[in-house]
Amino acid sequence: MKYLITGANGQLGRALNQQLSCEEEITVVNTGRHGNEQIVELDITDQEAVNLLVEKERPDVIINCAAHTGVDLCETQEEQAFAINALGPKYLGMAAERIGAKMVQVSTDYVFDGRQEKPYVETDRPNPQCVYGITKLAGEEQAAKVCSRLFIVRTAWVYGDGKNFVRTMLRLAKDHDQFTVVNDQFGSPTSAVELARMILFLVKTERYGIYHGTCEGSTNWYRFAIEIFRQAGIRGVNIRPVSSSEYKQKAKRPAYSVLENHRLNTETVYRMKPWKEALAEYMEKEKETL
Repeated sequence: MKYLITGANGQLGRALNQQLSCEEEITVVNTGRHGNEQIVELDITDQEAVNLLVEKERPDVIINCAAHTGVDLCETQEEQAFAINALGPKYLGMAAERIGAKMVQVSTDYVFDGRQEKPYVETDRPNPQCVYGITKLAGEEQAAKVCSRLFIVRTAWVYGDGKNFVRTMLRLAKDHDQFTVVNDQFGSPTSAVELARMILFLVKTERYGIYHGTCEGSTNWYRFAIEIFRQAGIRGVNIRPVSSSEYKQKAKRPAYSVLENHRLNTETVYRMKPWKEALAEYMEKEKETL
């Protein structure tokens, strides 16, 4: 079994490699924009390069973790965001279809407008409000047009081995005794390890289509920060809750983007961990670096 992982240096890419390292008879081809001894250089916006590599390696599964994830940067880099988030998935999907490979396109809660008052399920109508969300939805649509063996996995608030909210909060706590955190954006903090486990479960099936994949339960960024400090045993930090309007951000964030893992929970036996439990696992494994 051979996997080709794009964006392999990201949090999800690293988590996938960690999980796959425990499996037998698995070959992993890791790719990224900057190649090295472990990473094969690949620009997914270069259709010829995608075709050549996929034809050479002939993977059984392509997992596309590559994306332009700078939500605010996307507002001023719209052309680049579209190339990476929409055209890249299209080229990968076309290449996967030619060789009969399965493909996973990782997507986001930002495809929704955040105006709903109950968790979004896979059949709810997308209505993205920023360039990042618009281009990621385009990526879903482009890949679906060309690839028949496609899993689209929408996720949110991911943290893992890399720059993320958990590490930012712990870093701030070292140097500040007070700071502000938004309390009017709601979602589901999701461990990259949990997401990787879910994706690797799905690719062993033939149940293609759109899935929501987040850790169970929901919170806001302020409550998430409080739970991080509670689990880390950090006291004496004063966190002040503030509204989104107090932050100057170019891209509009969805106020409520809780995703319900409806298909996963009704059509499969797989279950994602509750977010606090997944956070505890992350904190335990990462405590030496955190």
